[in-house]
Amino acid sequence: MKKHESGVRAGVSEGQVAEAKARAARLLLAFRHGNQLAYDTLVEEFGADEPTTDLISALCWIANEGVRKAYLPEAGDRVLRHMARRADPGDRSVLTEEGAGPDAGRLLEAVAAQDVTSVQEIVRRTPDTTFLLGKFVLAFAMVLPEVPEPVLREVVEELRGE
Repeated sequence: MKKHESGVRAGVSEGQVAEAKARAARLLLAFRHGNQLAYDTLVEEFGADEPTTDLISALCWIANEGVRKAYLPEAGDRVLRHMARRADPGDRSVLTEEGAGPDAGRLLEAVAAQDVTSVQEIVRRTPDTTFLLGKFVLAFAMVLPEVPEPVLREVVEELRGE
């Protein structure tokens, strides 16, 4: 593989490199914010088989760790969004704002009704599951004082696998 002085492989244009970086930045943004729908859609665009998809996921995890250690969360997102905007075609955004998530109350109702399909649908279409799950934890924390200690202990033991 021959490279030019710029580090770009021979036969690959600067525009193609910018496009690849933008796609990678979008993929990492989706990964960082738990946007499963966007992440799955972006991985599908690569047309990858299962082993390659597993490799992409592992590389996203490694890249996310690098970004997380190098930048404050908001700075890391700004850097990735800047990279994602560098390519022209198509929508380059990955929703992460809290207003984009569905009502966490619907998730609680679906969980209470043991409606697995609705829970999966709500989580899948949520642009930022960090926001959704944060609201879910807040709701749990609000009802926690009403849970009798023996019941709480039993639930915790069940979750720990004890």
